[in-house]
Amino acid sequence: MASEVQVCNLALAKIGDQQIISLTENSKAGRLCNLVYASMRDAVLRSHPWNFAVARQALALDSTAPAYEFTSQFALPVDFLRLLKTDMVDTAKFVLEGKYILCDADTLIIKYIRQETDPEAFDFLFIETLAARIAAELAISLADSRTMSVDLFNLYGTKLSEARTVDATEGTPDDITADTWLNSRISFVGTGV
Repeated sequence: MASEVQVCNLALAKIGDQQIISLTENSKAGRLCNLVYASMRDAVLRSHPWNFAVARQALALDSTAPAYEFTSQFALPVDFLRLLKTDMVDTAKFVLEGKYILCDADTLIIKYIRQETDPEAFDFLFIETLAARIAAELAISLADSRTMSVDLFNLYGTKLSEARTVDATEGTPDDITADTWLNSRISFVGTGV
């Protein structure tokens, strides 16, 4: 599998720069990889519900109620990156504010993207996507090339699309329930108008 250094070395190879031995080494590439690695990892994790980074958790009801509009607030997990779903009915209203979910429920279970920090847990296509994103971020600093940065960002988009497609096919698709508006659109289109 991979390590943080191996992911960064994949990125550096795309730029054509020297490989590093550690993120703390005293080289320009080492310092820059150390600077951007965690933020780029989290950004790419947030970009898609990667199967390896999805978690479910029952949240603890906070003892302090919101000042108005909602009756309850629930503290988000410390490794929270992005909310995917709650166990509340689709019509229930809620909002994310700071490190809390505010709603009118007594209990709350969420499905979310967690901050996976262990590269050993990463999917191979995620690693390729992350390396391309890091390379795009570092291209101007290391290769002094805006063109390369744009090309690498386009490569990142291609890798992300490929990874999303593969990742999304690993499980039963979610049921999509048509609402009144969608049903009326389908009926309208079916009339030939």
